[in-house]
Amino acid sequence: MKNITVISSSFRLNGNSANLADSFIKGAKENGNNVNLIKLKDIELKYCFGCLACQKTKVCVQKDGVNSSLDGISESDILVFVTPIYYYSISGQLKTFLDRLNPLFVRKNKFKDIYLIASCADDDKAALDGAIKEIEGWMSCFNGTGLKGVIYGTSLTGVNDYKTSASLDEAYKMGLLVK
Repeated sequence: MKNITVISSSFRLNGNSANLADSFIKGAKENGNNVNLIKLKDIELKYCFGCLACQKTKVCVQKDGVNSSLDGISESDILVFVTPIYYYSISGQLKTFLDRLNPLFVRKNKFKDIYLIASCADDDKAALDGAIKEIEGWMSCFNGTGLKGVIYGTSLTGVNDYKTSASLDEAYKMGLLVK
């Protein structure tokens, strides 16, 4: 059994990215894993000051929804980042959240396996290359982490496009395989 934290940057109610995340979570729970879902739309999220005080205190000086997430993320075995693709990269909300995870840099973290679930209107998987690069850049700050899987939710333009997408089943199966 693994402790998994899913960080969803989907702001669209019942959106494609959120539904792909739900499908992954369903599979992961059916496989006996503990899953914590952080919806960025539900927390107050401020921008990083770049003050680096967190490198001494292991928490951020700002008082918003990030500090309450740090322990759970640090203690997770697996992190799953979920994002719609905007201009061939991750959402601004996810980028801001990743920036704010700077306190993790000086903590002892359990997470090693990282997954990315993304949705986009484009039908070419290469549309996710920028998002993958963003996540790999963040991962490069944490020794021993690896990108273990990517769900390429392509051709998802309308709110309900996920319902007919093969990526919904892929996300579920990926969740089932997490051990």
